[in-house]
Amino acid sequence: MAMLKALVVDDASFVRDLVKRTVRQRFPVIETTDAQNGRRAQSLMSRTAFDLILCDWEMPEMSGLELLQWMRQQPQYENVPFIMITSRGDKDHVIEAVKGGVSEYLGKPFSPDGLSKKIIKVMGRKLKDAMDRSGKSMASPAEAFKESANLLTRKPDTVADSQAAASPSSPAQVVPAATPKQTPSRGSMSMASVRFAESTLKSVVKDINLTEVRVIAKRDQVFPGILDQAVVDIETGEGQMACLNGYVHQLQAVDKRQDTDFVSVTIRFVDEDPKKLEDLSRFVARFRAGMR
Repeated sequence: MAMLKALVVDDASFVRDLVKRTVRQRFPVIETTDAQNGRRAQSLMSRTAFDLILCDWEMPEMSGLELLQWMRQQPQYENVPFIMITSRGDKDHVIEAVKGGVSEYLGKPFSPDGLSKKIIKVMGRKLKDAMDRSGKSMASPAEAFKESANLLTRKPDTVADSQAAASPSSPAQVVPAATPKQTPSRGSMSMASVRFAESTLKSVVKDINLTEVRVIAKRDQVFPGILDQAVVDIETGEGQMACLNGYVHQLQAVDKRQDTDFVSVTIRFVDEDPKKLEDLSRFVARFRAGMR
C-alpha cells in the first residue's frame, strides 16, 4: 500500500520506533526507513529517493543540522520536506534550523497528534492524494498513545481521559515503596525539570546514573503515563543545560499511604550521543560528590 517514503533519523532507537509507529498508524501510505545518525542517513539518501525526512538535531558523527545543510545542496532534495525533531527549542536553534532550510520544527517530547499535524502540513497535497488513492481518510484520528497517571493524584475531572494506554501490555502502575515517608529536601538535592508532551514536572533529583534518573515531585502536578516520552533538563555547570531524552519507566508512591504527598518518577535515558553522555557523566559525578 505504501506510496511514499520517509526517513527517520535519531540516535535513540526508542524515539525512532515511536516516530515510525506514529507514521505507520496514522499514514499507512508512508513507508519508513530509519538511521541512527546523519552519516548513515546521508548514505541511505544517496541510494534511495525519500519524500520526507524526520530528523533529530543532536547525534554522533553527523548532526541533524549538518544533514539538513548537505541535503539542501542536493538537487533531488532541494524541496523535500525536512522536519527537525529535537529537545533543543531555544530561539537560537530555531533560527539556525530555519537558515539551514528546515520545513518544520517539532520539540521533544512530542505527541503522536503533534507529529501527525506537522507531517500533514509539510506534505500537503502529495500526502492527501496518496491517502485518497488508498481509500484512507486524512481526518482519521491517531491511535491513542498514553495512559495518564491521574488515578494516583485522584483528580476526578481528568480520570476519564486516562484510558488510552501507552502500550496494551504496559499499564501505568503505582507501586507503593517499602520505605517510610520521605520529604524531599531542597537544600541537599538538585532541582530537575522533566518535560512531557503536554506538561512539565518540577521535581528534585533523588538518584541518577548513566542509565536513569529518579526524581521526586509533589502529587498536585500533572503526571505522565508509563512509556511516555520525557526530556530531563539538568544543569551541567557554568550555565550549560543538557537536555536528556528518555521515557517514563516507573511511577511509585513515596510511602504506603494512599494520600501520599510525593511521587517518585523514574526516567530511563535513551540518548546515545557521546556529548550528552559526557555531560551526564559530569552531572552524576557532581551529584555523587554532593551526597557525601
